[in-house]
Amino acid sequence: MKTINHNRLDQVVLDARKAADTRAEGYRERALKIYPWICGRCAREFTVTNLRELTVHHRDHNHDNNPNDGSNWELLCIYCHDNEHQKQIEADRGYTDSSKRGGSATHNPFAALQSLLKKD
Repeated sequence: MKTINHNRLDQVVLDARKAADTRAEGYRERALKIYPWICGRCAREFTVTNLRELTVHHRDHNHDNNPNDGSNWELLCIYCHDNEHQKQIEADRGYTDSSKRGGSATHNPFAALQSLLKKD
């Protein structure tokens, strides 16, 4: 049976505590202290149990721009955050509206329905 290296275990615990302190100083923890736990797009409310699904979005898309007042942040749920970044990707590619994506559908599945109904 293996013996437990208590010095190694103590070091792991110390490293974990330091990492938690570092995260607490990070922008996510600061944003969660500043803003209410509500998605800025869909208004979904969050609690401690589902807080992992609430993300910090950088309004200017620059993750290095983290002012202490939180003016570059907004809290978004993971779905709205993904959607926000998808809109940015599409804008970068030049897709600013749906007409540039190939237009609307031209097929009408019910075009001949009236004539089919009149046969009876």
